[in-house]
Amino acid sequence: MMNAPIPDNEADRIQALRELFDRIVEFAADEFGVPIALISLVDDHRQWFKARYGLAVCEMDRKSSFCGHAIHVPEVMVVEDATQDPRFADNPMVLGDPKIRFYAGAPLEVRPGVRIGTLCLIDRRRRTLDETDLAILMSLRDLAVSELVGQTVEEGQ
Repeated sequence: MMNAPIPDNEADRIQALRELFDRIVEFAADEFGVPIALISLVDDHRQWFKARYGLAVCEMDRKSSFCGHAIHVPEVMVVEDATQDPRFADNPMVLGDPKIRFYAGAPLEVRPGVRIGTLCLIDRRRRTLDETDLAILMSLRDLAVSELVGQTVEEGQ
């Protein structure tokens, strides 16, 4: 087997890849005034973060993930107060750090019906989103999906 070659500009390539998704989550956190924003990808046993803002961990167990619920619906899943939602009231991330109260997850749908993760907003306080907020979140989600799909196409060439 021949090892895949490393491009001469590998450091620049990796930095551009990281910055692309980091900019999306940083913008989302700033736009919505939330302490945590993530691009979360859900695989068979875990959710891992392609980009994260305000959260130190790189992955979590899928069983306790909010995003694991959000990928089941095509629209944005909003949990205004996780302590009052029977799906999440006893969740370790609600009871302990990061003390999630608010969650909004916009599914990353890469093909019709195939949702691989979310662009999500998390806050430690209860909150709501209005129609304008939802439109902005969905636009950011669409940007993330276009970048993911664009990368998949480019990698496959």
